[in-house]
Parts: sequence; C-alpha cells; structure tokens
Amino acid sequence: MPQLPAFDVMTATCPSRTSLARIANKWTAMVVIALSAGRMRFRDLRATVDGISGKVLTETLRDLERDGLVTRHMYAEVPPRVEYELTPLGRTLHAPLHALALWAEEHMAQVLAARESYDARQ
Repeated sequence: MPQLPAFDVMTATCPSRTSLARIANKWTAMVVIALSAGRMRFRDLRATVDGISGKVLTETLRDLERDGLVTRHMYAEVPPRVEYELTPLGRTLHAPLHALALWAEEHMAQVLAARESYDARQ
C-alpha cells in the first residue's frame, strides 16, 4: 500500500492549509453547525444562519460540496426542491466546530471586556 504524504498546515504549499482556511471560515462553521440537525432546504439554511446572503450561502455550499463535506439532493418536482446534508466526512466536523461556537458564546463577555480595556488604552 502506498504511503500517504505527510500533511503540515504550517507549510505554505501544503494542501491541508486550504482545507483549514475553508473550515475556519465563519460561514462554513455556521452552515456545518446548522446542517448537523439534518437535511435542510436552502431557504431554511438561510433563515437558520442569520445574516448570510444568498450569494455567500450558495458559494459556501458549493465549496463544501466540492470538498466532500456536504451533499446536494435534487428532486424532480415543480417547483424544484433541493436539500443539503452533511456527508459522513462533514459530520466529523460537527463536534470541533460546535465546541468553538460554545467557546465563543461562553467567553464573549470576557472578550468584550478585553476589547474595551484595550481600546481605552489606545
């Protein structure tokens, strides 16, 4: 069996760096968290991820589909129905991204206080 190359996100040319950049994107994280509840239609995703534009949601879903994290289901109906869901690979991201979201919520008061203190010193 051929040995896989070692990936290192700290190396500028490593392809894992592009995956990390995609995963670290705020919209990607929120879409993955939203889809962890199960299949969703575009309009439901857009309503769940407050503040995301239709264009950005479309781009995010395409990128996630390209990376094998989301699958798109099209139904031959009138009007056409499209649903999105996490792939098994995409589901592996739920726990770490959910943990980051919880951290942000739990520590926001401290972050805001630090910002206020920093700004007062400037």
